[in-house]
Amino acid sequence: MNSYVALLRGINVGGRQKLKMADLRALLSGLGYTNVATLLQSGNAVFTASDGPPETFAAEIQDRIATELGLTVTVMVRPVDDLRRIVEQIPFEVRDPSKCAIAFLSSPVDRARIEALDHASFAPEELVAGERELYLYFPDGMGRSKLLPILSRDTFDPATVRNWNTTTKLLDLAEER
Repeated sequence: MNSYVALLRGINVGGRQKLKMADLRALLSGLGYTNVATLLQSGNAVFTASDGPPETFAAEIQDRIATELGLTVTVMVRPVDDLRRIVEQIPFEVRDPSKCAIAFLSSPVDRARIEALDHASFAPEELVAGERELYLYFPDGMGRSKLLPILSRDTFDPATVRNWNTTTKLLDLAEER
């Protein structure tokens, strides 16, 4: 059995796409996953399952959420080893964990697209490409970010963002299982 992290995009935000974490845990257990736990109300879950492609687990979870709960939700699943790599390889100092974030992408980073961005247009915010993630730093917080609208407009989608505190807590929760 291997440990995985599921990241659901855009649930329980602004009163839309409401999903209780108890329902998510039941849904994951109903798919046969074990050691299921959730973190916060923003669609973070850990589970164990037989070895398999994370994309298959993501598709199963998305389909079950649509079928059982009537919600269209993008789900990304990462093995816990991948999450550990992301945490260990952060390319800059975490000066303030609440202002540091990871954008989890569904496909490998297109480095040419990252290089083509006008980094001065969102300075002093920082963006560093990983493998299937973007490392982000928002010195003035995410609420007034100049970078996030650029990433959305330039279709770095689907993606879901978690701040550093949530990312490291998810890793801790997954490693406890």
